[in-house]
Amino acid sequence: MAKTEQVTTKIQYIPTENLNPYQNNAKKHPEKQVQQIAASIQQFGFINPIIVNNNKEIIAGHGRLEGAKVLNLKQVPVILVDHLTEAQVKAYRLADNQLTMNSGYDTELLRVELADLSSLDLDFDLDITGFELPEIEFLLEGETPKEASADDEAIEDDVPKRASFGDVWQLGEHKLICGDSTKVETYQNLMGEELADVILTDPPYNVKISGHVCGNGKVQHEEFAMASGEMTDAEFVAFLEAFIQHNIAFSRDGSLHYIFMDWRHIYGLLHAGQKHYTELKNICVWNKDNGGMGTMYRSKHELLALFKNGKDPHINNVQLGVFGRYRTNVWDYAGVNSFGKNQSDLKMHPTVKPVPLLIDALRDSTHKGGIVLDSFGGSGSTLIACEKSGRKARLIEYSTHYCDVILHRWETFTGETAVKIYSEDKEV
Repeated sequence: MAKTEQVTTKIQYIPTENLNPYQNNAKKHPEKQVQQIAASIQQFGFINPIIVNNNKEIIAGHGRLEGAKVLNLKQVPVILVDHLTEAQVKAYRLADNQLTMNSGYDTELLRVELADLSSLDLDFDLDITGFELPEIEFLLEGETPKEASADDEAIEDDVPKRASFGDVWQLGEHKLICGDSTKVETYQNLMGEELADVILTDPPYNVKISGHVCGNGKVQHEEFAMASGEMTDAEFVAFLEAFIQHNIAFSRDGSLHYIFMDWRHIYGLLHAGQKHYTELKNICVWNKDNGGMGTMYRSKHELLALFKNGKDPHINNVQLGVFGRYRTNVWDYAGVNSFGKNQSDLKMHPTVKPVPLLIDALRDSTHKGGIVLDSFGGSGSTLIACEKSGRKARLIEYSTHYCDVILHRWETFTGETAVKIYSEDKEV
């Protein structure tokens, strides 16, 4: 057995091209891992030298060599090991890789370390640690609670009037414009040079609110300003196509677009979507715990068409549960009529979506800091979902009243104050 004092620790720098990979190296280094190694070297420096023998053949560090090549490093640090027998070298190659795999993490302490890093003002992304971003989010946040909290869903109808058509408001990391989602200038004023990472939106369904949405008792909901049952099928498809084309133009290639729709007009959405999108990824079903209004069968679900924009890879944070999240295309969340008899939102927006549902959709297909475009802001549930999950909301809402509701809801939820940054008359 080699004595410890025989081990040399002198670091040498050798031209990268002079190193010889071991022909029978059993450890695989996929391209993704090589890129991670390269990013680590670039951020922290080449801290862990490559181990070589007298022939400059690698004993340990094949992945580090590949990372160095990605960075076009002309030379790399190495430690020369000349005290081992050929058999010991073979055994050490295997041990160097396998021994690190024979241990695990203390999950609680790992969560503490990641939380500490997340709280710092870093000049690098947390995936530099080797953990995937969705894995980090799951470690820190766990599963999204299925039940919405009272604060999540607190929506007031009687709010101060301050929004005017054309206004752009800054709400912390988020923005809201009071405008028409079928007009390109609305998106230009809201987005500027930004592109959304995901679309999550709930357009009007071209169904009259009266007689189709709960509220026939003391609560009476107002009809939407557009697509509230007054359009023909052809007109509604044209309406859908208008905002879909803008969503495509103002989102990145590879982004996923989540669009809710009632069963009565899902065919119109599919027709409009498949005309412009690259792919229909799936149709998801929001399965509520109570039925709504209806005739023979009371509707207990809403549909969501999931489209893909462009051909670049889309963000997939689910990956069949590899990061700890199990998801199907059936989403079980309580509907608005289950929030409680005293919820003020029952007298407010007629098609409120539960915040946990929206958070889960965002966690499926975006990372923290991602931009979320909602062309029909409604009462602001997408905004609250973004606030809670660390995403950046970009909302369009046609109704000045609902814009006021959104502003008040966000300010109440965060304790911060929204600021008007643009009006049609002048920049504020």
